[in-house]
Amino acid sequence: MKKFTSPKKSLQAFIFLLFTSLIFGQKNVSANLAKYMQAQVDINQFSGTVLITKNDTVLLKKAYGLADYEWNIKNTTDTKFSLASVTKQFTAAAILQLADKKKLSLTDKLNKFFPDFPKGDSISIHMLLCHMSGLQMDYDELYLSKVAITQEEVKRHILLKDIITQDDALKYIEKKTLLFSPGTNTAYSNIGYYLLARIIEKVSNKTYADYLKVNIFEKCKMNNSGVITNDELISHKARNYIRSENKYLNNPYINWEFNIGHDGIYSTVEDLVLWDKALYGTTILTTEMKKLMFTSYNEQNWGYGFMINPFYNHGHQLIAHDGGFFGAMTSLNRFTNDHVFITVLSNNQSLSHIIAYGLSGIMFQKDVEIPYKHYRTKIDTSLYDKYKGKYDNNIEILKIDDKLYYNSIETELIPESKTKFFRSDNNDRTIEFIKEKSDNYNAVIITNGGVKEIVKRSIP
Repeated sequence: MKKFTSPKKSLQAFIFLLFTSLIFGQKNVSANLAKYMQAQVDINQFSGTVLITKNDTVLLKKAYGLADYEWNIKNTTDTKFSLASVTKQFTAAAILQLADKKKLSLTDKLNKFFPDFPKGDSISIHMLLCHMSGLQMDYDELYLSKVAITQEEVKRHILLKDIITQDDALKYIEKKTLLFSPGTNTAYSNIGYYLLARIIEKVSNKTYADYLKVNIFEKCKMNNSGVITNDELISHKARNYIRSENKYLNNPYINWEFNIGHDGIYSTVEDLVLWDKALYGTTILTTEMKKLMFTSYNEQNWGYGFMINPFYNHGHQLIAHDGGFFGAMTSLNRFTNDHVFITVLSNNQSLSHIIAYGLSGIMFQKDVEIPYKHYRTKIDTSLYDKYKGKYDNNIEILKIDDKLYYNSIETELIPESKTKFFRSDNNDRTIEFIKEKSDNYNAVIITNGGVKEIVKRSIP
């Protein structure tokens, strides 16, 4: 006689099995994420913090390496890191808040705020936000200088003091020629976001730092975030280091007075997850303003302060931005349909954007290669004639003087086997040539951060 099982008990059993399966799956993913990151530490000397969540469940939150190399002080999950260009999304949010309050319009022209700016009547706030202004990339020669470099050294440094005013900085930037007529093309511009920070100050009658503190950081309860200055002591902030051959060096001098808007914010991974949550709600931005922020406006996928569905999205809806300035290398990734959040912050020039790409590959169940030690081997270089040529995705393999190069002579491909090579600029990026039965090589496996992609030869 068969035992009767009620529909209610069957449903309960199904829910239990489903819940158990989900928990096991999350544990398995968490283990793979942790294994990948430990290899990044062991092989590539990653230093920084990582936080990965899915539906508010933390899958990995861990700190690695040192916050201070001189004192051998370890990073912790509440260590504060310079965000580099991840700063831009906060600048964009502040502008959208002011637009929502009718303090400015996204169609306002630059000359409304800076009357003497060349072509200022053709450059709108919208163009500044989505990198279509035509302004040049940077003005780092100004904010990396300890002394004045404009207006005849600002009248020989004004009584022997090394002083640059905001007006001096503006006049210096005004002398830079435009790359193209505003609105006709796209070119990433730090200058544009510096000007946006200055606009925030003019419209709000607050400093950039004070405006963000009151209107963003405090509202999100981001109590460990702020804007770096030349003088303020910031507790628990990691020092930044740059790599030079096989050793680390301190960062060069940065004048933070002028390095704002596009850079300048510090934060923690825990604060950034609060920022991610706030962007799902309306605490910081209204639904209308968020729609404007998360719209792609050009072929480079720029929204306002974010890239919208960039090519590295694994086929999932992605809103993201990376940053890199000397030792500070950062990556913030919001897979909004999946409610997955990944941020990687580094203080020793580790390639956070490549690491985040590998971590997101693991999250989406892709075959991701764990970092390993690469060794050069000797092979028959006559094979290179079969490898060279043009491939899809704008990849060209060059053969010059019995060596292979990736796209240019600056990036050598170093053999670790007859068919597999690693890039001289980044061991985590490899190329493996696929041999066909005909003894031809018409495809390669490209590996970025361990994520594999097959790319075919475009010209056989």
